[in-house]
Amino acid sequence: MSTDKPKTSTKSKTKSKSKASSKSKDKAMVSKKAEKPKPVLNGIPDIRRFFYKNETPIYFISATNFNLLGADEWIKGFKFINYIECFDGLHPNVFSPKEEIPHDEFESIEDINNYLLQHPEVQEYIRSRKKGRKAGKVMFLMFTEKTEKLAKKLGLEVIFPSAKMRTAMDNKVNTNRIAEKAGVACVPYVLSKVNDYAHLQKVSKKLGDDLVIQTPFGDSGHTTFFISNEAEYKKHAEEIEAEKEVKIMKRINCRGSAIEACVTRHGTIVAPLMTELVGFKELTPYKGGWCGNEIYPDSFTPTLRKKAREYTQLFGDQLRKEGYKGYFELDFLIDQDNGEIYLGELNPRITGASSITNHAVFALADAPLYLFHILEWMDVDYELNLDALNARWAKQENTDSWSQLIIKHTKKTIEKVTEAPRSGIWRIFDNGHIQFNRMDTHRRAVESESEAFFLRITNAGDYLYEGADMGILVTRGRMMTDNFQLTQRAKTWINAIKGNYASTVLEDKTEQPEIIGSLTK
Repeated sequence: MSTDKPKTSTKSKTKSKSKASSKSKDKAMVSKKAEKPKPVLNGIPDIRRFFYKNETPIYFISATNFNLLGADEWIKGFKFINYIECFDGLHPNVFSPKEEIPHDEFESIEDINNYLLQHPEVQEYIRSRKKGRKAGKVMFLMFTEKTEKLAKKLGLEVIFPSAKMRTAMDNKVNTNRIAEKAGVACVPYVLSKVNDYAHLQKVSKKLGDDLVIQTPFGDSGHTTFFISNEAEYKKHAEEIEAEKEVKIMKRINCRGSAIEACVTRHGTIVAPLMTELVGFKELTPYKGGWCGNEIYPDSFTPTLRKKAREYTQLFGDQLRKEGYKGYFELDFLIDQDNGEIYLGELNPRITGASSITNHAVFALADAPLYLFHILEWMDVDYELNLDALNARWAKQENTDSWSQLIIKHTKKTIEKVTEAPRSGIWRIFDNGHIQFNRMDTHRRAVESESEAFFLRITNAGDYLYEGADMGILVTRGRMMTDNFQLTQRAKTWINAIKGNYASTVLEDKTEQPEIIGSLTK
């Protein structure tokens, strides 16, 4: 018996290889046909059209929908999931769970978001809107690594840089380090651990005796301390000395301003500079506390506006190098004595100022800033003439005049609310009284300075405590004078809104409400 292997002709082998090659090419062609070319959006009209036709569920989950009011009008499939029902069920794109489930006491907005993500009604709502296997994308005002895990479990993609990165950049001490790398001027400062008042005097010797100290984290002035002597230091010594490092600044005679921007693949888009309302006792109990904004043509001098835009561009470019993309806000301090502009702090997220940035006329003429943020997380390529966009947004004729007031409970009392004003359009009369005019979710429905949009946060049955957000008032025109004092119109609106609340002061101090700080900033 022969042990030789059967022979195969060369011709047969070539034919076999040819068939295999042909099949491989066919598969490649089918695969290419199956792969749709990635769409490319060419400029603002295409970007707007893309979002009007959007099929991906996108959510903003937070205590209220304040920060992204109006986003549902620009983006098909955009929904708000909120803990507080500001509109009594009348807003078509707000979902609030009806049943209260047991939970630990809320200490932050992050706690509220985590509660919502674990709520059965919210989970069912998200499941019911899934497109195939994809639950969609989600935005938060504040979130932690726990929030990220809860979102991922529901199949949601968080469309912001990671909580770890945001926390590192939100650290007020780190902000100054980023500014140094970017070449952005800061108020004269030192970064140091503080052991006691004598140690503070030693490390801050070059800054003088009148100081401002900020701990790494905190909002709306809660952790900004004004220190000019040992008695003032002792009031806050425990909080200051508990930190490994604090920011110690020279106290300057300054005015506050804010500017929002977005780091994109094409560069940094910069919105106009706004004034900030800070520390007004009619609005906030916190001396350095943010309590509103104004946007209007010719705010500040052309030189200051130009410098603020340049600094924001530099800072955004540095954030991009650090690996950050998307929305951010910078607070600038303008020294009234020498006219210099300094960086105050960074908020690597949407903020309380976002509401007013995104419904001013410059944004509506092109697209709101948050649209460019979301675009960075959509599966689409886009082209954008960023220089032309920034040039348009820098023109003062493209900016109309709006103000917003963040109205807090300023008394040192705990009260239970029995009556609260409704969200919607209110009208003010010459005698200082106000009257609810109509239900509306649109701030631009405000027709004149005698009308205002009110977003109620504290409702009947809720508690008022020092620093609690009562509501937000948005109106046309200015609420501050040129020397940064509240106008009489502003004071009249504040008194009238507060006058429409009725509450009972609690005698029993053991009945404590959930105290979670600001729900807006």
